[in-house]
Amino acid sequence: VAAAAFDYGFLLRISEDARRGEALNEYLSSRSYLAGYGPSQADDEAFALLRGPPHQQHVHALRWYRHIAALQPQMNGQATDTSTKGKRMQPPWCPPDGTELPKLRLYNSLTRTKEVFVPQHGNRVLWYCCGPTVYDASHMGHARSYISFDILRRILMNYFKYDVFYCMNITDIDDKIIKRARQNHLLEQYRAKKPSASQILQDVLTAREPFQAKLAETTDPDKKQMLERLDTAVTAALTPLQGAIKSGTADAAIQSQAQVLLDEAKDLLSDWLDSQFGCQVTENSIFSLLPKYWEEEYHKDMDALNVLPPDVLTRVSEYVPEIVEFVKKIVDNGYGYESNGSVYFDTAKFGASSGHSYAKLVPEAVGDQKALQEGEGDLSISADRLSEKRSQNDFALWKASKPGEPSWESPWGKGRPGWHIECSAMAGSILGASMDIHGGGFDLRFPHHDNELAQSEAYFENNHWVRYFLHTGHLTIAGCKMSKSLKNFITIKDALAKHTARQLRLAFLMHSWKDTLDYSNNTMESAIQYEKFMNEFFLNVKDILRTPTDITGQFEKWEAEEIELNKSFYEKKEAVHEALCDNIDTRTALEEIRALVGQSNAYVAARKAAKLLPNRMLLQSIAQYLTDMFKTFGAIEGTEPIGFPVGKNGQNTDVSLWPYLIIRVMALSLPVRDAVTEVLQLCDAVRDDILPELGVRLEDHEGLRTVVKLVDRETLLKEREEKKKVINAMAKQAKMKIPPSEMFRSETDKYSSFDDTGFPTHDAEGKEISKGQTKKLRKLYEAQEKLYNEYLQSNQNGS
Repeated sequence: VAAAAFDYGFLLRISEDARRGEALNEYLSSRSYLAGYGPSQADDEAFALLRGPPHQQHVHALRWYRHIAALQPQMNGQATDTSTKGKRMQPPWCPPDGTELPKLRLYNSLTRTKEVFVPQHGNRVLWYCCGPTVYDASHMGHARSYISFDILRRILMNYFKYDVFYCMNITDIDDKIIKRARQNHLLEQYRAKKPSASQILQDVLTAREPFQAKLAETTDPDKKQMLERLDTAVTAALTPLQGAIKSGTADAAIQSQAQVLLDEAKDLLSDWLDSQFGCQVTENSIFSLLPKYWEEEYHKDMDALNVLPPDVLTRVSEYVPEIVEFVKKIVDNGYGYESNGSVYFDTAKFGASSGHSYAKLVPEAVGDQKALQEGEGDLSISADRLSEKRSQNDFALWKASKPGEPSWESPWGKGRPGWHIECSAMAGSILGASMDIHGGGFDLRFPHHDNELAQSEAYFENNHWVRYFLHTGHLTIAGCKMSKSLKNFITIKDALAKHTARQLRLAFLMHSWKDTLDYSNNTMESAIQYEKFMNEFFLNVKDILRTPTDITGQFEKWEAEEIELNKSFYEKKEAVHEALCDNIDTRTALEEIRALVGQSNAYVAARKAAKLLPNRMLLQSIAQYLTDMFKTFGAIEGTEPIGFPVGKNGQNTDVSLWPYLIIRVMALSLPVRDAVTEVLQLCDAVRDDILPELGVRLEDHEGLRTVVKLVDRETLLKEREEKKKVINAMAKQAKMKIPPSEMFRSETDKYSSFDDTGFPTHDAEGKEISKGQTKKLRKLYEAQEKLYNEYLQSNQNGS
């Protein structure tokens, strides 16, 4: 800055460096502050007043400061010659302000709010998930949890790029398993004895007494409804058998009715048999066969649902020694006590100790005896067992085995693990003193997960065994919770018989993972329509990419339409990212994807209307992004770069189809004068009859090339049948509109004369129509008259 022009005296009056930089920036913003190529004495003196560079936001002052600082050696070593030109220098560069990226937040049940997700060890995520108790078929309630966690796990791994280590357990020792194994064993023994019809009748009537007493005592509405359904079914089978025995019906018929009763009453009969003889079942193998079978079925179901297997799977039966050691340390730490061979957790002492808190997840549930007893198990809530505890809020770590229960050696005598301790010991063994994520169903929060937290923190003497607790919402049928114990469930196999694994997954993706999902026809229809919408887009893009072009022809000039669509593409990608950061909100992500596809479809339609090809590279980029997202969600398997796999195992059928397509294209491209009717009919037959059987849909558009779409054969055949129904309905509708007086008049090749009602009297050659022919035509005439009257009536009703 020229010395005469640079009045820096105002800087002397300012003491604060920040304010001095701001004032200097304001002063320099309206002046040329480099006189020639060297600084003036005024520059040097003003520079000396500053203790450091101004803030980046003061661009003019910062640029001046850096320029003077760069020339300081020159200024200190020799007098500045302002008349001599120095070397030009690059102007200073400032980085852009940028925008703050959204952070991943997860709904943490420990705080009941969305928390920023911060793993404990860099990028590594330690995750434990409660697995199934394997005593029956897996149902859609289980699928709700395992598909939802599979989606979350895949997104954390494949989208957010975390290194996830996923551990899950199999509960194969539990009160439910023990009771069901005994019941099945005793019922099989009962059947093997081939009891007489009168014996079956007597035993069912005996078993029904305690069952009906239980029904009368039940207050839970869902459970009561389940028991009433069972009682109604037993009554319906009892009455015919009692009548047959009383009337002296043949033995064969009576025995047949007895078997029907046995099938209907098997649940209450097996429960009664267990109460009578369960304590006599002592063979441990009886208790291992049942969970082994159902675990295998569970894994098959998960594979069919495309649920990734865990990195580590733990079974309770394989961790009994570790569980015993875990319980011992809790006792040694002062939080457990032995009573009659069982060991209980002292909730009062734990809650009162420094640094610990009992029931972190659902503190308001403490004292809920119904929930606590359900957590203890049906075999562990007898009066003598409950009296062993110091407090009714205490829970079993180790249970002394009673007759008819499996047992293992321990310092407290023969027994078996409590339910809650199993997860703590197995998760602790694999993941250590603290994990990043623990997952499970919403109904496990209390007492199971609260008890897990308490006993694990008692063992490790910390207060952070779990950093983030994730709970999936319930799955309901018509508003009722799906449950094995309520016999209100749809097995995964039954669900997969009606819908594909992708459709089920899409249904879950279209709802929040932590909220209740109602499994209904409407829910599944929405998923099916979404799948169809996406599939049509992928098929259209694939067809566009098949259009022949050379390498350079792929890169077309972008006009305003392409620029606008690309802008929307990036906006939607940002919106999807924001949705996934917001508690992995797949519902919103799918809606943003739907909007992007809608915009892409509108772009393609506009280009076709203008007889122009869409920009293939842009559509390919969009389709590949969407494919990658659905692969991330677990809704697409395989290596296809675009869209859903087609055919069995996603095999590519393009090559085998080209002979049909080439011949048809050649035929349709012939000049009209050369294209005989038969050839055109054959082309239609190829399109409508042959290619659908091969999984190909052709869509002809006037003035444009035929669109080729590879689709599952079953889908196309279903579409063809639906199309036939529509065509037939339209034909019937058109026929109804024809008055009977007009139906024969158009057939001039058959008839030449008609009476006043339009009924034909003479054939095309002028001969009078025979009586036999007249009779046939009269029937047709009357049928048409009936149709036409229906048409008139419907119009009248409509108006």
